[in-house]
Amino acid sequence: MSSAAHEVASVGAHLTEAYLEHVRVEKRLAARTVELYSLDLQKLTDYAAQAKVDLLAVQNSHIRRWVAQMHGAGRSGRGIALILSGWRGFYTWLGRQGLVASNPVQDVRAPKAGKPLPKALSVDQAVQLASFQSDSLDPWLEARDAAIVELLYGAGLRVGELTGLDVLAGAGARGWIDLQAAEAHVLGKGAKRRTVPVGAKALAALQHWLALRDPTVGQAEQRALFIGRNGTRLSAQSIWQRLRRRGLQAGLATPVHPHMLRHSFASHLLQSSSDLRGVQELLGHASITTTQVYTRLDFQHLAKAYDAAHPRAKIK
Repeated sequence: MSSAAHEVASVGAHLTEAYLEHVRVEKRLAARTVELYSLDLQKLTDYAAQAKVDLLAVQNSHIRRWVAQMHGAGRSGRGIALILSGWRGFYTWLGRQGLVASNPVQDVRAPKAGKPLPKALSVDQAVQLASFQSDSLDPWLEARDAAIVELLYGAGLRVGELTGLDVLAGAGARGWIDLQAAEAHVLGKGAKRRTVPVGAKALAALQHWLALRDPTVGQAEQRALFIGRNGTRLSAQSIWQRLRRRGLQAGLATPVHPHMLRHSFASHLLQSSSDLRGVQELLGHASITTTQVYTRLDFQHLAKAYDAAHPRAKIK
């Protein structure tokens, strides 16, 4: 480090120590919070030293440049936002001490974090889960849980739509399965009804479940398709728990939840058909932009296939 950089770092260390003492004693922040502030301010001091600029002379342009450097180095938008928050508090304090005329961090924002992609199983994982059969499980529970998996993955239903299904159509039914037509009639978001085709595997699983489900259980007041041992309609929470357990039993390392199967349904359809409008209708999305997120999953699938198979994908 040059003598000029060393002098800048020395001045910066004095200011940051004074600020940390302020937040530790006067603001009484937790020790862990003070430690994180210290790390953030050390980063600020290092950047200032590298740029040979005194902390009191840091400008908005310096902060923006350093944000770009952090982003380029792979730090997440959330991580940068936390660092900026620490820097902003430091310069606010300096301003109250009359040491700076303005806060150089005031109007600087972290890069927006990319919207995370929905988590979906691979085709092999989805088939592994749907094909799983447990010899040790109660046959009644096994038939019910298998039918639940087949409907969530085979028809792309939301868990709320699944729990709303009745055995038969009726005036008060939120949804039902028409076995002869191989269709699921569901009540989706915004009280919008839609009809979804049900595949052969799901139909077979449903018929097996209905053959075991006691038709007299709660017959007078409970017409739910999926019920517990006490005859009451299964809740969304119960289905989450059963599905997570079944995923582990099937040997999947990824914790499985109902919406993951819906994501898998959409992603795998697009991989095979590329019919975005058709998938939109099947999912019951009001806007095509909601469905378009699955094209990113589809691209990931294609990119992986390219990396694995194309002779020019890898540097030899």
